[in-house]
Amino acid sequence: MGSPKKDQNKGFFSAMTSGLSLFGNAMHRSVNGLLGYEGVEVINPEGGKEDAEEEAQRGRWKQEERESYWRMMHKYIGSDVTSMVTLPVLLFEPMTMLQKMAELMEYSYLLDQADKCDNPYLRLVYASSWAISVYYAYQRTWKPFNPIIGETYEMVNHGGITFISEQVSHHPPMSAGHAENEHFTYDVTSKLKTKFLGNSLDVYPVGRAGRYEVDGYVYNASEEPKILMTGKWNESMSYQPCDMEGEPLQGTELKEVWHVADIPENDYFQFTYFAHKINSFDTAPKKFLASDSRLRPDRFALENGDLSKAGAEKSRLEDRQREEKRTRDAKGHQFTPRWFDLTDEVSATPWGDLEIYRYNDKYTEHRATVDSSDSIDEADIASIEFNPWQYGNLSTE
Repeated sequence: MGSPKKDQNKGFFSAMTSGLSLFGNAMHRSVNGLLGYEGVEVINPEGGKEDAEEEAQRGRWKQEERESYWRMMHKYIGSDVTSMVTLPVLLFEPMTMLQKMAELMEYSYLLDQADKCDNPYLRLVYASSWAISVYYAYQRTWKPFNPIIGETYEMVNHGGITFISEQVSHHPPMSAGHAENEHFTYDVTSKLKTKFLGNSLDVYPVGRAGRYEVDGYVYNASEEPKILMTGKWNESMSYQPCDMEGEPLQGTELKEVWHVADIPENDYFQFTYFAHKINSFDTAPKKFLASDSRLRPDRFALENGDLSKAGAEKSRLEDRQREEKRTRDAKGHQFTPRWFDLTDEVSATPWGDLEIYRYNDKYTEHRATVDSSDSIDEADIASIEFNPWQYGNLSTE
């Protein structure tokens, strides 16, 4: 590791300059898996193409299906896939973007440790390690379902966290999330635009991502390095006190602060144990909202391997969403999120302006009321119908 003075203006995230590579590489591998290896470049974030054929064969695609799938996908080249209403379900994983936001909380214990730490530099080590750990959740090659406007996801029973996310806009697709426990509060607004280019998928996320390798420093207020950090976001992160030149202090050793949790072998969707936990009703609060992503029939069918039913249900939900929009427009109504409020704040990013939504505390009040009630009926989950809708049964109106 060189002297930090050579990269003084780049700070801790100096190694994370390729902001599109994480989503882009993952989705590139997915589409390459569809096409097959021959004649298609497969991106390997660690460099080289020697493992390209192996990468291309990792997907779900059967060899005999690739040609027909490619003919079907050819018409989407150049399109913004977030606005497509008929994107085939075979590209999806059984999870929505709202649940994907909850995956950021897998290693939330690092934020707990940061709050409990008295050393300000180590506090930054813990917080930065959490920020790096979230990249691992976004390396899977399948596309999550776009949430229906008004759809939600709730999570409890993980690190004392209460998590709520909501789809606050359909065009452009925007989600807002809020997580809190006794140690931290975390708010996020997500806005995503993607474009399918045939042998890759260009992705324009409002956020930051980087390569596997991460090297950087924790600085003091005088911009002097105090702690060096090194590792890979898909493996582990370690830290070590350093001198003014950024070199390890004598008598100290590199200490691991975070490592990736064990993952299931040969998992069909390459889910982690935590991703499975997110889909489980074990992490749902009692009497959770009927707009919850777990209840989506297309997601549930895909999870159970029924692609035909998943595709039919996906089309049905999208048709209902378009019908609701026509009704909303005809009535002169505006969709208003339930748990988040649109602010006047706009954050400029390299990928465009990001409108900021803020948590309005109404969900906290809602959960307090539900949790304190003595008359909560434990409903049969199978009997709960997915219902993010603003209006009733439009076919009868």
